[in-house]
Amino acid sequence: MAMNCKVSFGVFATIALVFAIFLPAVQGQGHDVLAPAPAPTSDGTTIDQGIACGLMLLALVLTYLIHTFDAPLNI
Repeated sequence: MAMNCKVSFGVFATIALVFAIFLPAVQGQGHDVLAPAPAPTSDGTTIDQGIACGLMLLALVLTYLIHTFDAPLNI
């Protein structure tokens, strides 16, 4: 009984080794064949949004300053 276990383990190990060696070669397309991802392109929307945010901040600061200096002094 113990001898059968060793023989079946040896057969299993041999089959596992054969599969480990030859199974990756069966794949139809390797990782090296795949085309690389395209480079990211910018259509300018991020720049436009940054400029718009800056202009809105400038408008907010100017509005605050104008209303601050335009307010009457209560002395």
